[in-house]
Amino acid sequence: MRLIILSILQSMLLCGGQVFLKFALRKMGDFHMSLSFIFDQLANMYWLGCGVCYGVATILWMYIIKNFPFSMAYPMISLSYILGMFAAVIFFHESIPYTRWAGVLLIMAGCVLVAK
Repeated sequence: MRLIILSILQSMLLCGGQVFLKFALRKMGDFHMSLSFIFDQLANMYWLGCGVCYGVATILWMYIIKNFPFSMAYPMISLSYILGMFAAVIFFHESIPYTRWAGVLLIMAGCVLVAK
């Protein structure tokens, strides 16, 4: 049960990092190599959110793989796919076809089987 809770938290952080990354890239504009471009990116706070989420997720992942069997821990990362689907709907207002939701259900079933 502890692995599941930690995996959900780690997946939420991974998904949060991806959401922040998408927002940062939207705000970024066209890429070009210049000092003004780099300074503009330093003012883009979404990069900070992205880095914090990925950093904390990485530390939590190190804890997970140190304390749990890798064969159980690694498949749990797929929980981030499920959260990513919900994030696509909530934050980016994407419409998700039923076939993708069916795929998400299969991923969830796989996580349940791995965790047992």
